[in-house]
Amino acid sequence: MTIDYAAIEARRAEIRQRYVLPHRPSSSARGLHHIALLSSNVERTIQFYQDLLEFPLTEIIENRDYQGSNHFFFDIGNGNLLAFFDFPGLDLGPYQEVLGGLHHIAISVDPATWERLRGKLEMAGVPHQIESGASIYFKDPDGARLELLADHLGEMYGARVL
Repeated sequence: MTIDYAAIEARRAEIRQRYVLPHRPSSSARGLHHIALLSSNVERTIQFYQDLLEFPLTEIIENRDYQGSNHFFFDIGNGNLLAFFDFPGLDLGPYQEVLGGLHHIAISVDPATWERLRGKLEMAGVPHQIESGASIYFKDPDGARLELLADHLGEMYGARVL
């Protein structure tokens, strides 16, 4: 299969011209409250996110939708949360990346923190990939793909996206 990259770029330019407004209106949203992922082991997830990545656990409560299930939250800065559910007895199987599903979660950290966390990932033996000197991609214990990005919020590889 041959991919016509010039046609893809031309289409991207058309979409940008049509939908990226020169005077962007304010969003109707106040911000991201939380992203919810699945955990097959609550303590292992807490150790990974709180101890390794330094995202403080803020609360653990019962999931209102499934009795016996935990809903727990980590502070990822700027008033945003990363949340998890466990579903005891549901045998959900391993994480799968599927069309329409989650590809990865990118979390902004300052450059010094990026370097420290890169070292911690290496010391912990967590396989990772560094891209463009500003992104570290790796998977959590349940296989969800994460990115630590040393760019400021609203920037991506030096380009303003917000």
